[in-house]
Amino acid sequence: MEWQPDEQGLQQVLQLLKDSQSPNTATQRAVQQKLEQLNQYPDFNNYLIFVLTRLKTEDEPTRSLSGLILKNNVKAHYQNFPPAVADFIKQECLNNIGDPSPLIRATIGILITTISSKGELQTWPELLPQLCNLLNSEDYNTCEGSFGALQKICEDSSELLDTDALNRPLNIMIPKFLQFFKHCSPKIRSHAIACVNQFIIGRAQALMDNIDTFIESLFALAADEDSEVRKNVCRALVMLLEVRIDRLIPHMHSIIQYMLQRTQDPDENVALEACEFWLTLAEQPICKEVLAGHLVQLIPILVNGMKYSEIDIILLKGDVEEDEAVPDSEQDIKPRFHKSRTVTLQHEGGGGEEGEDIDEDEDDDDDTLSDWNLRKCSAAALDVLANVFRDDLLPHLLPLLKGLLFHPDWVIKESGILVLGAIAEGCMQGMVPYLPELIPHLIQSLCDKKALVRSIACWTLSRYAHWVVSQPPDSHLKPLMTELLKRILDGNKRVQEAACSAFATLEEEACTELVPYLSFILDTLVFAFGKYQHKNLLILYDAIGTLADSVGHHLNQPEYIQKLMPPLIQKWNELKDEDKDLFPLLECLSSVATALQSGFLPYCEPVYQRCVTLVQKTLAQAMMYNQHPDQYEAPDKDFMIVALDLLSGLAEGLGGHVDQLVARSNIMTLLFQCMQDTMPEVRQSSFALLGDLTKACFPHVKPCIAEFMPILGTNLNPEFISVCNNATWAIGEISMQMGAEMQPYVGLVLSNLVEIINRPNTPKTLLENTAITIGRLGYVCPQEVAPMLPQFIRPWCTSLRNIRDNEEKDSAFRGICMMIGVNPGGVVQDFIFFCDAVASWVTPKDDLRDMFYKILHGFKDQVGEDNWQQFSEQFPPLLKERLSACYGV
Repeated sequence: MEWQPDEQGLQQVLQLLKDSQSPNTATQRAVQQKLEQLNQYPDFNNYLIFVLTRLKTEDEPTRSLSGLILKNNVKAHYQNFPPAVADFIKQECLNNIGDPSPLIRATIGILITTISSKGELQTWPELLPQLCNLLNSEDYNTCEGSFGALQKICEDSSELLDTDALNRPLNIMIPKFLQFFKHCSPKIRSHAIACVNQFIIGRAQALMDNIDTFIESLFALAADEDSEVRKNVCRALVMLLEVRIDRLIPHMHSIIQYMLQRTQDPDENVALEACEFWLTLAEQPICKEVLAGHLVQLIPILVNGMKYSEIDIILLKGDVEEDEAVPDSEQDIKPRFHKSRTVTLQHEGGGGEEGEDIDEDEDDDDDTLSDWNLRKCSAAALDVLANVFRDDLLPHLLPLLKGLLFHPDWVIKESGILVLGAIAEGCMQGMVPYLPELIPHLIQSLCDKKALVRSIACWTLSRYAHWVVSQPPDSHLKPLMTELLKRILDGNKRVQEAACSAFATLEEEACTELVPYLSFILDTLVFAFGKYQHKNLLILYDAIGTLADSVGHHLNQPEYIQKLMPPLIQKWNELKDEDKDLFPLLECLSSVATALQSGFLPYCEPVYQRCVTLVQKTLAQAMMYNQHPDQYEAPDKDFMIVALDLLSGLAEGLGGHVDQLVARSNIMTLLFQCMQDTMPEVRQSSFALLGDLTKACFPHVKPCIAEFMPILGTNLNPEFISVCNNATWAIGEISMQMGAEMQPYVGLVLSNLVEIINRPNTPKTLLENTAITIGRLGYVCPQEVAPMLPQFIRPWCTSLRNIRDNEEKDSAFRGICMMIGVNPGGVVQDFIFFCDAVASWVTPKDDLRDMFYKILHGFKDQVGEDNWQQFSEQFPPLLKERLSACYGV
């Protein structure tokens, strides 16, 4: 007996579906309650499928809605459906996949996919064979509906379809799909390619077995009149480039010709898919060889694609010049992620690791647009190709650039400025001769009457900041800074944002070159505080923090402090403890405190107290959540991480002055909890703070050492690089303060440190910190560490030869010398590495130089003149020269 609805019940369900289309929120709420009641009745779902598949008299939106409510029920409660209900729904779906209405077919397709991903494909064995069978139907609707459903299943379950669990259905499905590439209906052709495309990236075996047929079939569709088909062909070729480039190479010339045409396709979606091809090709080793001959065609196409489309300009309100008074809508503001402190050492010529924090959002020229579009893709492609071809790109570009940059139409001029920014990284060498005339033109474009031109000029100039700073300051730096600061106060929010970001980049490049202009810079940044809406305030904090990092103690002047601190503290007082805007403000204050040092003293008390409170609140909330996860929310631990980092900034900036604050707070107890937190970033920031407090006020840390050391030992785990790095650094700082009293703890940490320094592929920063800490442990407890010398001396020497002379390096080398004194045999095998490390010192302190002298001469006397001659023959000439000049050996 087939199930039949009760007439009254059916009317009730239809009324509900009608009500749910009402705009009235009260009606909506009533519908939600009614739905929850009806879900208690198992055959309610039969009514829903009945309306979708059988009630052809009802309007399509109502029928489709019935199917979508059923889909949500399947998602939430499918395992509770009685078997009879589940079977009825499955049967109805397969019987009606060919409904005359495209909307109903699509809804049934979504329903089928949801069921198959729920009960998984295993429990519905007839599904795939039936759908594949229905493809052969003479009825177009049935064929199209089945293909639509198959495409959704391929998208959702591509991995499962390629397994033994289902007896490898792809062996039948893929050859079948390939037959439909020639179908007379473009919609069917498009489905067929889309289905096969799901299996390219996973390299499904059934597809690899048919790869040549697939590629031939794609070529046959190259000139298809349907844009959806062309888009899927382009997508397939882009993916094949990643996984089966070997099969494309013989046809590469004609594929490139095809993609050149498609990148100019009148349909922007096709052009965008095709443009991805150049991005992917640039990552392949063969790029240069296969593309060199085509640059003359490709470059103008990419450049042309970099213009704003008319739709972009409407979306970006390109004609609205002044919008600074319009409040920001909250969904425009992207979530920010705090980057926890990592302790690094200074290298030759400048800051920490080269390129270790590459900006993820490098090309943020128009990020509020529909996220990815032809303009962005073209610009990204030009950027990566500039990195592949370097200056060979310029002969194709320079003739175009002149025409663009001075064009009367602002849209074209704007695209020219974007081109100039996109090639900055790859073609810098070749651009240098043109920069003296281009940079002034770009600076002039900062005053263009069009906001979109002003904002792109900010971005492009930031890409050339390195060159600007390398010139005499009056020639470009001063005019650039003057104009950028005006743009920070622009009437347009997009320009404010671009200028603030560009200025932060300039600050990083210019560092102390900015000192003469500090007063002027601070006036502008502080004025912007009163002017900015929400989103740009967050970027402004970043610009101020970067300024503090870049000029350091030069900021510690009463007149500068008077300008900068009142508005920052005012914001600090306005924000509540729960407000995420505290993150960027705390980060900014952390940089400012480190730079101002004693100048921050008048402000430190409330700032310190609040940080401690934030840590305490977060820990308390985490504890409540762990005990009663059903009653309490999980805390946002970023509050705690950012607060710990600001406390580090205070400890580093204020040094001994932090003593009083620590004495009057329970920070050591809180730190003990934070160091054991489950979240790596919390531990990472805790160890950074522990190290800073150890340097600033050790008497408060000392009573806790017995509890802290075992925790530090267990965190010497290189799986979490930054946690391990900061723990290692803190152990070294503690050693220097503890002196000989460190002895009971050496055993807890030494073997882990030796293991880390000998690991392959350990990042440079971690190796250096590990070497410093081993040296410092040996300095305070030489008897305990020296026996291990042969196990670490070689990697120890190679890790520290590249860092600059500084306190940390000094203490570590004293430690090594003392250990060699205790265990001279431990260094014999690797003595050449020790010689090289000693030679890396430019100006060691006199007593350290004496230690080196004694060890070198002691070794020479030990082995005798002849053996020393033989031994020193192995030295590179430079090393020989240094040792003989400095130590007379």
